[in-house]
Amino acid sequence: MAWTTGTDPIPESRAALERLRSRIAGRFLEPGDADFDEARAVWNGMIDCVPYAIVEAGELADVPLVLETARSTRLPLAVRGGGHSVAGLGTIDDGIVLDLGALREVTVDAEHHLVTAAPGARVGDVDAATAPHGLAVPLGTVPSPGVAGMTLGGGVGWLVRAAGLSLDRLVRAEVVTADGRRLTASARSHPDLFWGLRGGGGNFGIVTSLTYRAVPMPAAVLGASLHYERSQWRRALGAFERWSRDLPDELAAVVTVAVPPVDAGLGDDPVLTIQCVWIGEDHAAGEAHVQRLHRAAPPTHTMIGPVSWESWQGARSEMLPEGARGLWRNASFRRLDEEVLDALTDVAEALPGRGASLDLHLLGGAFARVPDDATAFPHRGGRLMVALHLAWQDPGDDERLLTFGRRAGMALAQLREGGEYVNFRSIERTRPLPETTREAYGEDAYRRLQRIKQRYDPQNLFRRNHNVAP
Repeated sequence: MAWTTGTDPIPESRAALERLRSRIAGRFLEPGDADFDEARAVWNGMIDCVPYAIVEAGELADVPLVLETARSTRLPLAVRGGGHSVAGLGTIDDGIVLDLGALREVTVDAEHHLVTAAPGARVGDVDAATAPHGLAVPLGTVPSPGVAGMTLGGGVGWLVRAAGLSLDRLVRAEVVTADGRRLTASARSHPDLFWGLRGGGGNFGIVTSLTYRAVPMPAAVLGASLHYERSQWRRALGAFERWSRDLPDELAAVVTVAVPPVDAGLGDDPVLTIQCVWIGEDHAAGEAHVQRLHRAAPPTHTMIGPVSWESWQGARSEMLPEGARGLWRNASFRRLDEEVLDALTDVAEALPGRGASLDLHLLGGAFARVPDDATAFPHRGGRLMVALHLAWQDPGDDERLLTFGRRAGMALAQLREGGEYVNFRSIERTRPLPETTREAYGEDAYRRLQRIKQRYDPQNLFRRNHNVAP
């Protein structure tokens, strides 16, 4: 026995954990093991939990064994895929962590445009598997996050206008429920569970496989980055608002205010960057749209040209450093009028330095054509989504940056027109979690999620998430 950190489990639980150790194909780690501290670390360095045990699954057959142990011991359970949750949902104190991160296989049925990912697969794994076939799955804007958590919460990325959210392309999910059943959730099989999985997070079971319908991709996309100094920000935002009102689905755009990466050669002052990517064969048509914005608000620096999809997906990787301490907030809204521009500019100008960024994602297109009640995702009506990201290294900066993040988050919340994207939200620990989850989804969607929870997880075994109370 090596439980030398934290509180020992009671003898009955300890015995059950030892039995689990002897039955799994993967690694079993506990406090005191040489690799335990490395294994318990998650992407957000502020989250410092000490579980009783970490099971690094070696095969999918380990999943029901862990669930059986969690049920019998009643120890709290956390499920980790890519481990990228800003809220730290992939770990827990005094419980069991099921780490699926080693299960990263991705298979492609190119004929039918179907892509199946194991639960630990990252965005970059899927991109690498699909690119040789001229296909892509809508999966975020960087390669490092896990696709399972991203999809279950939503999946806002570069393809959101051309193909919708990650969850909009999901056609099937294999799920192990709280009672150990292995179910296939799809439009025809357990459609209630399929509805809840698409936006309801990890509330209903452990997803062991996700199958997506991919979209065709050109050999190269057209990428553009327009950079603006502080004195140009308001004009650039106003021009972006007018320019973005009527764009084809093939054009995606994200506005970012941040101190550029050191190797970008753009100095140490914050810069507003409008990044655009044209998802189409006719690059001349895409460049014509970018030039319209360029003429309306001439930038100080411009980069434009063809680029591979994988390279474009990896271009923002430095903005999300592994192990940094972090806080995120978000809001969606339909308008970009003077009031909203004032609020966005105020937050942008107050950003506390390198590691802090404000992103404005252009939505609409395919995302907006999905009916509000087709999935559990809570805010289809938004034309834009703003996300505040804070990342820092020194624990001594916690109070200052958390205070800024909460105040800025409250200011952005005043713009919100219903719902909140749970994947871009740190947990607010000063209020009961079900209360904040209910606010994120809205009353009608939350009640529907509750009914699904009552059917598939009435004891709330899966509660280390943006929890829906049964």
